[in-house]
Amino acid sequence: MASRHVVFSHGLESSPWGTKISAMAEVAKSEGWNVDSVDYSGVTDPRDLVTRLLSFCRDIRGDLVLVGSSLGGYVATSASALLHARGLFLMAPAFYMPGAEELTAKPAPCPKTIVHGWRDEVVPVGNSIKFAREHNATLHILDSDHRLHSELSLVNYLFEYFLVALDLPKRR
Repeated sequence: MASRHVVFSHGLESSPWGTKISAMAEVAKSEGWNVDSVDYSGVTDPRDLVTRLLSFCRDIRGDLVLVGSSLGGYVATSASALLHARGLFLMAPAFYMPGAEELTAKPAPCPKTIVHGWRDEVVPVGNSIKFAREHNATLHILDSDHRLHSELSLVNYLFEYFLVALDLPKRR
């Protein structure tokens, strides 16, 4: 069996092993995936963040799933095509933000799932609706805020489903 890796990209005001990523890492491990989380501490320029993710993943072989939260969602999406990601799981991704619309990247041609909160006060939920429509992504909108902590159990369930679905044979 080929190696399988999940690499997490945290948001601007989070950390590599925050509450959400730590919980999701346990889900990935339980499904047989290796997990890593990139540390973006002290880096704020989106292009530098993408470069850090590309560098971090350069030696990873096998299936790669990128998971990103907020600005980390933008970073994961931006790197996904160059890294030939097998899947992209995004939480409240920072797409189409005022003054940075050009940073919204074209994702890899892989399964994409977005989870966003209706009450997000940082990234408007409409941004994820627009991205999902334009890129044929699965979209789950939850009764939560930007951090999605109030719905962490559901986020973990959706993530587990996403990983399991990647292993299912495609129907023709």
